[in-house]
Amino acid sequence: MLKTLSPRLANWPLLLCSFRPLFLATVLLAVAGIALWLGFLGFGLPLPGVPGGPLVWHAHEMLLGFGLAAVAGFVLTAVPEFTATAAFGRPAGFGFLLLWLAARLSFWLSGAIGPWPAALFNSVFAIALLVLLAPRLLGDPLRRQYGFCGGLGALALVTVGFHIDAVGGQYPMRWLYAGIGVMMVLIVVAMSRISMRILNDAIQARRNAGHEVDEDYRARPPRRNLAIFCISLFSLAEWLALPAPLNGWLALAAAAAMLNLLNDWHIGRALLERWSLMLYSVYWLMALGYGALGVSLLADGFASSAGRHLLTLGAMGVSILAVLCIAGRTHSGYALDQRRWVPLAAALLVLAALLRAGAGLSGAPAQVLTLLAGLGWLAAFALACRYLAPVWLRPRPDGGQGCEEPQETATSGGCVTARTDLRHDSPPALP
Repeated sequence: MLKTLSPRLANWPLLLCSFRPLFLATVLLAVAGIALWLGFLGFGLPLPGVPGGPLVWHAHEMLLGFGLAAVAGFVLTAVPEFTATAAFGRPAGFGFLLLWLAARLSFWLSGAIGPWPAALFNSVFAIALLVLLAPRLLGDPLRRQYGFCGGLGALALVTVGFHIDAVGGQYPMRWLYAGIGVMMVLIVVAMSRISMRILNDAIQARRNAGHEVDEDYRARPPRRNLAIFCISLFSLAEWLALPAPLNGWLALAAAAAMLNLLNDWHIGRALLERWSLMLYSVYWLMALGYGALGVSLLADGFASSAGRHLLTLGAMGVSILAVLCIAGRTHSGYALDQRRWVPLAAALLVLAALLRAGAGLSGAPAQVLTLLAGLGWLAAFALACRYLAPVWLRPRPDGGQGCEEPQETATSGGCVTARTDLRHDSPPALP
């Protein structure tokens, strides 16, 4: 127990809830990882020597370092709420932070100490997350949480598979490409929960302002399940290295399924509210990413990096920023942040994704566009670090001692706190 190690450590606000240390790790790696990558691309600065080389290091750290830390922080906080079970205590967050740090250090040093320590720590992190959460996710009698369990299982499989290839001396990039698909599925699953509250709150605000809005927002399972199926099918086909034209059509099917899913979101002017629009842009970036991948594969792989970066830098980056801002503040006792830095950071990430996609086009100034895209990412997550890290490093303003959302109105940080419940993962009853 933490108290037996150090009373000061046990009382550290950063360990108040499991997401706090992991979300802080997420934003710090978002900045450090891309800064190192730009230093390598622009100035030839050395990167950690890992099996597969610099590109593998970059892709692994952005997906299974940055991305997995964000996923872990979210599910360790959200799953107890979604399943109406007890919150995980401070040791859980502290333990996963130590595992994550050991995984980063061992992977970065794998060129010197070998691939086995990195394989151990990264695999244990992903498997431990699944083992800890699976009983709660599978115990839901309404089976609403099975998507999370499947996604976490697939993410663990990708992590283990990557390191098996790395230890065996094989080029492990196929697992990272599959991991992008797993991350997209987890985003769709998580967004169906978050969007129910965010969009309906925006609709209610319109009603309170005297505007007529006839219907509530409904995250319809058939459209969501179709999108998950198409993304999964494409990811599996790509991992199996099926013929490129077939994979191209499957990618276009995934893009069409995402565009179909967007039809649920057309709720009028409530969609223009900052949080609604941020989440809406994630699905658009996902649709564009799979569309670009489909065209690329049908054109013999031309500019395939454009589609992948729309998915990773774009959809994954914006969705993680949204989770940091929404769950990271409300579960720290604060209201949603209404300051200008939030839409600015989101806009920077969308612009960065578009610029990086453009860098893959024939005749484009690839180096300049890549540098600008990287700077946009750095600026966005530097803003997140500036405004969110203090929230996670200090006690709750409402005196809470856990992950609960603000229970009463109070003024803090220029915003008025109010309860923002994200538990609702099913739509209102249909007439």
